[in-house]
Amino acid sequence: MIEHTVTFRLRHAWGSPAETDFLAAARELATIPGVRDFAIRRQVSPKYDHTFGITMRFADQAAYDHYNTHPLHVAFVRDRWVPEVAAFQEADFLPLPH
Repeated sequence: MIEHTVTFRLRHAWGSPAETDFLAAARELATIPGVRDFAIRRQVSPKYDHTFGITMRFADQAAYDHYNTHPLHVAFVRDRWVPEVAAFQEADFLPLPH
């Protein structure tokens, strides 16, 4: 199981229609086959300047690779993420053995 996590800050004003539209577009990523446990969350700690987090899980590397090359994901990154995200950090996690 791979857990893909990204935190980010948008260029849009908090609560704006542009912010709402971006988040709605991001939710469409959950429809890509292989995406599990998709969630978007608002970040509330004053210690961190990113305002949102997206998490999702994949059964294996093949499912994650499929997601990364899927046309919906590629178009979202190109058309929405690159022009609308001011800063981000991405991390991918594998569970530790027990």
